Amino acid sequence: MTHRIVLPRIMEIGAGAIQKMPDILGVLSCQRPLLITDPMMVQLGHAGRLTDILETAGLSCAVFADTMAEPTEDSLQPALEQLKSGDFDALIALGGGSAIDTAKALALLEARGGCMADYKVPRIVDEPGLPVIAIPTTAGTGSEATRVTIITDASTDEKMLCMGLGFMPMAAIIDFELTLTVPARVTADTGIDALTHGIEAYVSRKASLFSDEQALAAIRLLAPNLRKAYHNPNDRAAREAMMLGSTLAGIAFSNASVALVHGMSRPIGAHFHVPHGLSNAMLLPAITEYSLSAATARYATCARAMGLARETDSDDVANTRLLAELRALNAELKVPTLAGFGVKESEFMALLPVMAEQALASGSPGNNPRVPVQEDIIDLYKTVWHQE
Repeated sequence: MTHRIVLPRIMEIGAGAIQKMPDILGVLSCQRPLLITDPMMVQLGHAGRLTDILETAGLSCAVFADTMAEPTEDSLQPALEQLKSGDFDALIALGGGSAIDTAKALALLEARGGCMADYKVPRIVDEPGLPVIAIPTTAGTGSEATRVTIITDASTDEKMLCMGLGFMPMAAIIDFELTLTVPARVTADTGIDALTHGIEAYVSRKASLFSDEQALAAIRLLAPNLRKAYHNPNDRAAREAMMLGSTLAGIAFSNASVALVHGMSRPIGAHFHVPHGLSNAMLLPAITEYSLSAATARYATCARAMGLARETDSDDVANTRLLAELRALNAELKVPTLAGFGVKESEFMALLPVMAEQALASGSPGNNPRVPVQEDIIDLYKTVWHQE
């Protein structure tokens, strides 16, 4: 059995890596980029800094700065019109996962046409689009190193999972200094998202020796530094570890797939507008407990990578500590319940069959160590609703 590993062609990693943008464009033979970003990146000065770097190097860069937090097919249209109206040869994505997902989608739509529903799974999109250079400003989604993008169909509230080589960025600039301005809530949500990526990649039925090594390395970086970055945003060592851990976790799950947590998380985000990392955090303890019996040794290895157990401790001891830690982490990072977030119980319960169907349709639950049927997912949603 073989495993096809897909990575960005170039990854520039470290403090100040954003300064290398002109060099990377040169390597890719691109001279006319369109920057895809959001109003916060403009407000914080990150977008202006990037355009200044390019202008100093003699490169002009147009800007689209109106990406939305949960991109939809409709939200892509203004950017797509700007992209089509200019002679652009590359897209630069600056921001969190939403900006990067937006750029990935635009790259395919401009080159291949159609709508995003044409590209959702089970179709695998290997046709190339415009080159995308991803610059993450959060340590969480790992989207800079994945062949995945998520775009919501606003008419059905379905988060469409789109996958394939065509969605892999050509290059990624991984500069942890861009995360020093990230607020505590976003640090927590994106950090737990990254930790979930690492754990799910390791226990996935599609895991390989390659993805295992990336996943465990990510977990070792993320677990001891998430609280530090949350409580002390200026802790540069913690921020650097989180940023690298996020990218490694992205590489791991892009090559091994995520599992049940992500499958169930996407419908919650689509229907109730819960940020993706936050909905993952809400689900992770309960889904881990449900799945433990089918991958006892693998979850125990995750616990050891997190520093929760020694090699001499039994798997059962390690997994007991893992569940306790996931719950403690949610408590310390102030992850709310669904009710605490503002979701109405009657609306949530009414949508359970639809959400379970959408979760299964994404394919992610099929990668879980314990593969659920629709009724299992409904029961798990109920469990998550009633958890303290």
